Amino acid sequence: MNYLENILLALGSIKANLLRSILTLLIIAVGITCLVGILTAIDSILFSMSDNFNKLGANSFSIRPLSESIQSTNRGKKRKAADEINFDQAMDFKQSFVYGASKVSIESFCEGNATIKYENEKTNPTIRVIGIDENYMNTSAFEIGAGRNFTNTEIFSTANKVILGSDLIKTLFKNKSEKAIGKDIYINSNRYKVVGALKSKGSSSGGSNDKRVFIPLYNSKVLYGYSNKAYNMTVSVNHPNEMEGAINHAIGVMRNVRKLLVSKENDFEIRKSDGILNKLKEMTTTLRLSTVIIAMLTLLGASIGLMNIMLVSVTERTKEIGIRKALGATRKNILFQFLIEAIVICLMGGILGVILGILMGFGVTIMMEGSFFIPWNWMILGISVCIIVGLVSGLYPALKASKLDPIEALRYE
Repeated sequence: MNYLENILLALGSIKANLLRSILTLLIIAVGITCLVGILTAIDSILFSMSDNFNKLGANSFSIRPLSESIQSTNRGKKRKAADEINFDQAMDFKQSFVYGASKVSIESFCEGNATIKYENEKTNPTIRVIGIDENYMNTSAFEIGAGRNFTNTEIFSTANKVILGSDLIKTLFKNKSEKAIGKDIYINSNRYKVVGALKSKGSSSGGSNDKRVFIPLYNSKVLYGYSNKAYNMTVSVNHPNEMEGAINHAIGVMRNVRKLLVSKENDFEIRKSDGILNKLKEMTTTLRLSTVIIAMLTLLGASIGLMNIMLVSVTERTKEIGIRKALGATRKNILFQFLIEAIVICLMGGILGVILGILMGFGVTIMMEGSFFIPWNWMILGISVCIIVGLVSGLYPALKASKLDPIEALRYE
């Protein structure tokens, strides 16, 4: 007897006990749906969040002077607080730091109470002015909505060019970004030409991110510079795997820039911006494990139900087993017949569960506005689990059937 004949016999037995088979099949389908659906939704949402965090600079780190905790006493001597990173140091680091396709951006806060004016419209004196270089948009969460970024020439010239935040576009240009490009505005008393407008970013703990204007870095140095003015640096890498190598390289370059002796500790610190994403990944790992446990408990119940059905089937078909053995069927033939029947029921439930799980994952992903993809790994896991459940549930009934004495089986009523 070949496997195809066993499969056909299994389908015939399922049809003969349709209601019981469907109920067991549905229990298995529910377990696989939970397993595949929730894991698919988690992966899709995490993929989407990871992509969004990358756009927000999750694959980046910043370099800042060591925080004020450096102020302490050492054998009665007070240590000096770390100096700010000045313009020359920031530029030296940017020119010296070469690591794959990574980029270095420099920014500097100018003022936080500027008034922006265009013709008869003007803002409240609450606008932040920030000087940036050509890489800032690549390492931050800001995106150009209209116009363009600063050119390298504009960054190192005193050209009065400006990029406006979305709130200023609403206030000064009635929310029409294209209308703002090329127009002259005033930042306090200085006239600037608008070259770009940003998409809305929303608010953070530091206030609205849309009430900002950006001017070229060197222009900010000329207009807002002073002897100990601080400059911040951010390094972005293409892939999270490059982060540690880039950080180690940045530390070496920065020590040279700050002219630190070998015996001296770093007077600067590295701040990574992927902490939230890593926390989310840790949470989803726990959630995945919980999902697998719940699904396995459901499948345990299904396997008990399937084993019960198979034992009842063996009892009901005792005479049929005796006839098969009398006609020459071996114990191995009977064993495989009942095992394949159990596996077929599980696979049918598994296939239904995988389909429902994909639809469930797709629905959750759409509601969460995530990015959906076909979960091949979870589909394979679901089918594999079904085969294992079929083997475990069908093994004892199959062994019981294969060990029946043909003469006693033929006498069974």
